[in-house]
Amino acid sequence: MSGPYGRRVVITGIGVTAPGGVGAKSFWSLLSDGHTATRRISFFDPSPFRSQVAAEVDFDAELLGLGAQEIRRMDRAAQFAVVTAREAVADSGLEFDALAPHRTGVTIGSAVGATTGLDEEYRTVSDSGRLELVDHQYAVPHLYSYMVPSSFAAEVAWAVGAEGPTTVVSTGCTSGLDAVGYAAELIREGSADVMVAGAADAPISPITVACFDAIKATTSHNDDPQHASRPFDGTRNGFVLGEGSAVFVLEELDSARRRGAHVYAEIAGYATRSNAFHMTGLRPDGREMAEAIRVALDEARLAPQAVDYINAHGSGTKQNDRHETAAFKRSLGEHAYAVPVSSIKSMVGHSLGAIGSIEIAASALAMENNVVPPTANLHTPDPECDLDYVPLTARDWRTDAVLSVGSGFGGFQSAMVLARPDRRAA
Repeated sequence: MSGPYGRRVVITGIGVTAPGGVGAKSFWSLLSDGHTATRRISFFDPSPFRSQVAAEVDFDAELLGLGAQEIRRMDRAAQFAVVTAREAVADSGLEFDALAPHRTGVTIGSAVGATTGLDEEYRTVSDSGRLELVDHQYAVPHLYSYMVPSSFAAEVAWAVGAEGPTTVVSTGCTSGLDAVGYAAELIREGSADVMVAGAADAPISPITVACFDAIKATTSHNDDPQHASRPFDGTRNGFVLGEGSAVFVLEELDSARRRGAHVYAEIAGYATRSNAFHMTGLRPDGREMAEAIRVALDEARLAPQAVDYINAHGSGTKQNDRHETAAFKRSLGEHAYAVPVSSIKSMVGHSLGAIGSIEIAASALAMENNVVPPTANLHTPDPECDLDYVPLTARDWRTDAVLSVGSGFGGFQSAMVLARPDRRAA
């Protein structure tokens, strides 16, 4: 992006905590191999529920460097955010102790906040729901932090020593995209020099599963958990719930070049729109998502034909996949049929507010490796979804500019363009 200060914003550090492996390297290995991390829910007995599968993170907080007090204080999603932020900071090579703390900020996205912690604490204080009048004395001492998602950003800010703009962005399933987009804008406008930005969610809990069961948004393919997430496939019948986190170090391009930093990608364009239509419904023409894509490309100063890969929202619900396909055709024209499109939710599930950031990580790593990750489990293409969805196997593909999109309950539609800085300058 360039703005009144002429500042262009790049990613110089990546951290990922995702199903199938903790760390960006493990995450990319899973995606490029086309493996799935979906399984029967193990956190609780899922047998009473319609959907009994999820993409869980094998996460050992102590092994990953969190102390006993941090583990006691933080909800699972906040733990994800802190561990992932530490990886991103280390990867960036920036000496955060040497930065001006008031010029360093944090933006963390989350759709459902401390759902896991709140669910567990309610069961404790209500004696598994048997008590109508609960006793708060049985709750964890830091229950207040579970109530306010802003604690996520505060924990990350404490971990990295940031004293600049610090906030939580909560826009449903586009939170991860919007948090990074907002952070980039802060650098672009001159309000910060470095931002630690990303998202975290840990929603695999009985209350979340029950809520999505009620509206039949999640899959009932319980007999084959590894192949339950089927974006763009004619046999799909809902998404697979996931969890995880991705966090980035963002800084101004010239500053990164001066210190010889490795630049993964430039955040070249970003836009978000709302359909003002329905809490969960989507218009079939994809107009709002197409408009977000158009504005993001305009901001990036790239033509639709410059997009080399689309990292789709690809949730695996029929209305989303068709809506999204229409949006790509509407915004990219004939180029929509030439560009590869894939959904990593087929492998790591849908982690609600975190997935947008996880998909940014996948997009940046696709550029890094010139490999497009596949859409796993795509065996029976839906005739109404007639684009190139890279079924089953990753593809070697020169990737200089990536479009990543998100769609969320409430009508949120967001788009981000990542590009190699030299490609955009040309």
